[in-house]
Amino acid sequence: MNIPAFGLGTFRLQGQTVIGSVRNALDVGYRVIDTAQIYGNEADIGQAIAESGVPRSELFLTTKIWIENMSASTLIPSLRQSLEKLRTDHVDLTLIHWPSPGGAVPLKETLDALRDAQTDGLTSQIGVSNFTTSLLAEAIAVVGRENIATNQVEISPYLQNRKLAAFAREQGIHLTSYMTLAYGGVLNDPLLGEIATAHGATPAQIALAWALQQGYAVIPSSTRRENLQSNLNAVNIVLTDEDMARIATLDRGERQASPEGIAPEWD
Repeated sequence: MNIPAFGLGTFRLQGQTVIGSVRNALDVGYRVIDTAQIYGNEADIGQAIAESGVPRSELFLTTKIWIENMSASTLIPSLRQSLEKLRTDHVDLTLIHWPSPGGAVPLKETLDALRDAQTDGLTSQIGVSNFTTSLLAEAIAVVGRENIATNQVEISPYLQNRKLAAFAREQGIHLTSYMTLAYGGVLNDPLLGEIATAHGATPAQIALAWALQQGYAVIPSSTRRENLQSNLNAVNIVLTDEDMARIATLDRGERQASPEGIAPEWD
């Protein structure tokens, strides 16, 4: 299994805003696009891709199954709708967006349905998102670690998620970091600014490089072409051990995404 290291996030982007973001991202070299059923922008993304002229074979598309579509009877039909909106016959990765609140739908039922979708060619890989150590252990018990392509979770310099990261590493499970820039919070961080100056970089690039250097994939979003290009250039930055140690001190458990009634009990 292979998850590309750098992609475009599209959370909260809709209509012409997401169309412009995707088109600009594809223009400057992005080939990975991350969306979700609940984002309400799959059709816009499908349009942007179609208009870009970039061949589908060059792209890596991820979508996520919303909590209302996790049952055996609804998951595959909902994924087919997503594919229709995205104007493709398959996605490269399908994730369970959030654990079923209160375990309303058994995890085994959802993962079995995802595996069926994979067998049917609707998705090349499957994975999870927002899974804690205990939920990840449960998923591994159901489908095996080799069948979980990634766990997409919030990781930023301010939320380093060390317990989960250590468990995932121990189990050989890849992590994708979302909100790596802490909703822009890192942009004015003095320490990141200092490290950025030393590297002739931006604080955003330093935060992304920090995540990439730990083996995480990143999916930052932006609506501005120059920021899309700048973010992508983070792949060329190599931080020193001292840089990494200094950034480690920024961890303060500051979580941006924890929707009430949906979020699990975090590690």
